[in-house]
Amino acid sequence: MSDKLKSQEVAMLREELEILMSERTCLLQVAGAAAVLVANTDGRNLPPEAAEAAEMLSKYVNDLSEETLKDALEIVHAEVGPGDL
Repeated sequence: MSDKLKSQEVAMLREELEILMSERTCLLQVAGAAAVLVANTDGRNLPPEAAEAAEMLSKYVNDLSEETLKDALEIVHAEVGPGDL
């Protein structure tokens, strides 16, 4: 493989990695905002359709790994108590 081809591959991989990191940041923002919303919502006060959606959202937030959830909350500057995770 020529040096020029290797350089092109490295540049393409670098660009793809930057795109993925940018997408990860956006997804962490969404997950963080969703976690804050779930934590501050009382499902008993929601209409049935909204309560169903909130329950689904809650399940997905709870399925996140602890590390990902911490990153998501940090990126939206949410304050978390010691026993909240």
